[in-house]
Amino acid sequence: MIPPIYVKPFVKRQKNDMADAEAIAEAASRPTMRFVTVKTKSQQAQSMVFKTRDLLVRQRTQMVNTLRGHLAEYGVVAPQGVANIKQLADKINDGMTNIPDTVRTLGAMILEQIAFNNDRIKELEQDIHKSARVDENANRLMSIPGVGPITAMAVQAFAPSMEHFRNGRGFAAWVGLVPRQMSTGGKTILGKTSKMGQRDIRRLLIIGAMAVIRSAIRKPPMEGTWLHHMLLRKPRMLVAVALANKMARMVWALTTKKEIYHSPVPVN
Repeated sequence: MIPPIYVKPFVKRQKNDMADAEAIAEAASRPTMRFVTVKTKSQQAQSMVFKTRDLLVRQRTQMVNTLRGHLAEYGVVAPQGVANIKQLADKINDGMTNIPDTVRTLGAMILEQIAFNNDRIKELEQDIHKSARVDENANRLMSIPGVGPITAMAVQAFAPSMEHFRNGRGFAAWVGLVPRQMSTGGKTILGKTSKMGQRDIRRLLIIGAMAVIRSAIRKPPMEGTWLHHMLLRKPRMLVAVALANKMARMVWALTTKKEIYHSPVPVN
């Protein structure tokens, strides 16, 4: 299987089945062509767990935002976030709150659906954590700061075998944690992050990197480390993406070398 974006340059004029078949045959014959790795049944099943969890999280977010929007029309407000939904529930159940009975009934219905999604999400996360505990490579990856059971199992589910990549830089590029290049005439021009890779793993790595940065802000990292230097000179979000890139390279290194993470040594 070949990604359609790699076949498109070989399509000649017009769009029909014959031109597409010719382009596919021409693209497949290229010595440097990149092909899609076929996933195992186990990987497909595990990826469905993550996709289902993401769907439930999106639905929960939609319902929370819907409830907040409707109640705000009656002056009932609460801070954003799922963690603050209890404040809205208390105001709905409070008979002294000046809202119509219809709004109170519909609000309770939405709260029930949010609670149902919460239970399903927790069940899926428990299954992911259980799988991570018995997976040898997942335990290696969880030794990396910012990589938890969900990120480790996402790598197992979505990423091909690490032997497909020549080095950690190749895996980081596959994930989409490298800048877009517009280089020409021997001049290197780098732009924003390409975001052309595996978005599930990329998102989880950036979330994990942000958690590491928040921890570093509360408890500053050891002086002389890479993270310490970066936080002194660069914005947090830029450091998060750069750290996520380093984490992707660590994932490749630990998986291929069968080792665990070791804390960095300060450099003067």
